[in-house]
Amino acid sequence: MNFYFEAAKVLDKLDSKKGSIKGIIATVAEKDRKRTAALVIETLKYKPVLNEVLDATKLLKEERKITSRNLALLLIHDLLLANGIQAGDGPIKQGVLRHKTRLHGEFTRIKIKRGAKTNAELAQTDDSRAAHIPRYVRVNRNCWTVEDAIETFGSRGYELADPLTSIKAFAKDKHIPDLLAFHPQVQFVEDALYKEGKIILQDKASCFPAHVLAPPADEGSVVIDATAAPGNKTSHLSALMGNKGKLFAFERDRKRFSTLKMMLSKARCRNVEAVNADFLMTSPTDEKFSKVTHILLDPSCSGSGIVNRMDHLLESEPQNDEGQKRLAKLASFQLMMIRHAMKFPSVKRIAYSTCSIHAIENERVVRQSLETPEALDGHFVLAPQADVLPTWHRRGLTEEMSSPDDAQSLVRCSPDGDATNGFFVCLFVKRAAGGDAPAVTSKRRIEDETTDTTHKKRHKRRKKAVSDAQRAS
Repeated sequence: MNFYFEAAKVLDKLDSKKGSIKGIIATVAEKDRKRTAALVIETLKYKPVLNEVLDATKLLKEERKITSRNLALLLIHDLLLANGIQAGDGPIKQGVLRHKTRLHGEFTRIKIKRGAKTNAELAQTDDSRAAHIPRYVRVNRNCWTVEDAIETFGSRGYELADPLTSIKAFAKDKHIPDLLAFHPQVQFVEDALYKEGKIILQDKASCFPAHVLAPPADEGSVVIDATAAPGNKTSHLSALMGNKGKLFAFERDRKRFSTLKMMLSKARCRNVEAVNADFLMTSPTDEKFSKVTHILLDPSCSGSGIVNRMDHLLESEPQNDEGQKRLAKLASFQLMMIRHAMKFPSVKRIAYSTCSIHAIENERVVRQSLETPEALDGHFVLAPQADVLPTWHRRGLTEEMSSPDDAQSLVRCSPDGDATNGFFVCLFVKRAAGGDAPAVTSKRRIEDETTDTTHKKRHKRRKKAVSDAQRAS
């Protein structure tokens, strides 16, 4: 029964919007990961039907020992749609089996009502947009070269062509030099190249932050990835740095930290020091971090841009007051992350990204960041379009920014037309102290300066905001 309890925890985290299906399942112990993933995904596919069965039978009201709705859904799934509940006899299993006849009866009634001839017809289908997103594979330059990778795939019968036209076609990406695109149906999780860390399965848009940050491949480089797990962006940074210098990878969650370390080891990232700590609680003047020049920020977000073969099964962000409050808390947390990054004395470049489509987490956070004391006193501005994927066509929302130029400095990705997940990226750069400072004296800056009069107030506000954001994420 422990297996079902662990799977229920995954569903609980998904309900709480604590990450994507792939990200949360990655935290499950490796020995149980594949089995847990299969059960969770199949249960999500049938979740609307299983919920209807559960409510119609009043199982939770009559069986008080079954206190978790998600646990009940998992058990009912295996009873009705698999080979039965795979657990020893116990009060919870027996509680479900007492209602076996009624559960089957309600399931059959729903099947007839919906005109389904097979169980599969009751399942939620794949998001149609996923069929137009290639299977992206980033070549890990810590292990080998893109040329070697292309030669290897060629020896397997793959040909350089439009990856959407054939299962044996693949292409070099136009924007990310290390990225290859394959047909959406191609699988690599059992491939030796993936298991050896030679290839990283990473969506194209997720490669943008490290590419835009562009840390130098130099022994003197000092870089921070502020929210590193599961480690795809960290390994990308490491490869761009040529495994040179020092890359600090922060992750405060203990389980995700373990996942991060395993991933970095597999990807042969020798210049990374994983730090099991909260980036926000790190002192910018700490001697260990005071020389950091590049920071990657990919903080918790709503995940509203994620469109893949699994996450469409999750309920979308509610467009009610509760949903808007959660977005506001996330935006507050995101702004706090940027402001903290700007306090590092040697930082020159800060890449900020989300997998969100909401302006409140993207353009509005950036606009507010530019008006903070940290940005104004530190001479931070947005890098021009020429330095931020200049040939990418989809830019920021003009109506959300102070100027058209600022909007052009931002990058947006849309799952509806860009063959990627929804994503947002920008780059803050520190201008030379003698340059023209932005002429901004806003009401928000005055309020910030007033609020920041004492260290005690700053600490209190930060602690509360972090707590709220962590509850929301």
